[in-house]
Amino acid sequence: MIMGAEFEILAFTWAGLIAFAVLVYVILDGFDLGLGILFPFGGSHRNRDVMMNSVAPVWDGNETWLILGGGGLFAVFPLAYAVVMPALYMPILLMLLGLVFRGVAFEYRWRTVRWRGVWDAAFFGGSVIAALCQGIALGALVQGIEVEGRAYAGGWFDWLTPFSAMTGLAVLTGYALLGATWLVMKTEGPLNARMRGFAWPLGLATVGFVGLVSLWTPFLEGAYFERWFSLPFSVFTVLVPLLVAGLAALFVHGLRSGHDRTPFLAALGLFVVAYAGIGVSFYPMMVPPDITIWQAAAPESSLWFALVGAAILIPIILAYTAYAYWVFRGKIDPEEGYH
Repeated sequence: MIMGAEFEILAFTWAGLIAFAVLVYVILDGFDLGLGILFPFGGSHRNRDVMMNSVAPVWDGNETWLILGGGGLFAVFPLAYAVVMPALYMPILLMLLGLVFRGVAFEYRWRTVRWRGVWDAAFFGGSVIAALCQGIALGALVQGIEVEGRAYAGGWFDWLTPFSAMTGLAVLTGYALLGATWLVMKTEGPLNARMRGFAWPLGLATVGFVGLVSLWTPFLEGAYFERWFSLPFSVFTVLVPLLVAGLAALFVHGLRSGHDRTPFLAALGLFVVAYAGIGVSFYPMMVPPDITIWQAAAPESSLWFALVGAAILIPIILAYTAYAYWVFRGKIDPEEGYH
């Protein structure tokens, strides 16, 4: 297949846009899911009301980025979508069911007293399942998907391995950290102190998981090992530990000094560094280890058509998201909840 320079640039641009959409989703919905993971540990019904109200104005907007990433993959990388979906049907379906339970619980738990415990459990369970399945799906993709003749050639449970189980736990822990630090930033009093206490062990566990994934990943595929330990990408191999150490120090300083925003920003930084590391491992693959960005891309005319729509839509979503967070900035007042 002969590819023109314009097609290569378009496909690369779209790969970057989808990667950006997924990163924004992970950052925004990560603390939302993490809050749900910590929901049973709020200490009281009042605290749980405050926890939910801290994200109630923005939670549904956060998931816009998941739709953008998934829809964009289907539209502009149809081969990747056709291979990834059959390989990851189970974790993706469970993730979506978890998100559905969370969405319903957001509204129903405020409409009942008798069944509130049921909806609290649905919110917690949906959050845990969604986070765990996202991590498992990520691990399954990183470890590689078996492809023959442009189609998935693996089995039903190839996605479930020690590595994917570990990444599932890593994402679950990392999201819980984001949730704890989000609540440190958004609340005051006993709930703030309670979440500050949870942030310490969660931060330590998250840094440990980042290190474990970083050490394990290069040995999954020969291409990963070569990329991480050869120039120019080997520079990033040196930078990752330094960046993680710096962010960990910033996290500790924020918790000790009482700077409520700093731990949350440091936790977000850990996710960005980890995500960049995955990007270094993947490039130029869209579906490791066999399908590149350009092999998976749709025809050039389709890429152009979709890019025009994205150029209009993405700035609107960014503006709306920024406005929503600006309007609901600052500490939440327990007496003036969203609901």
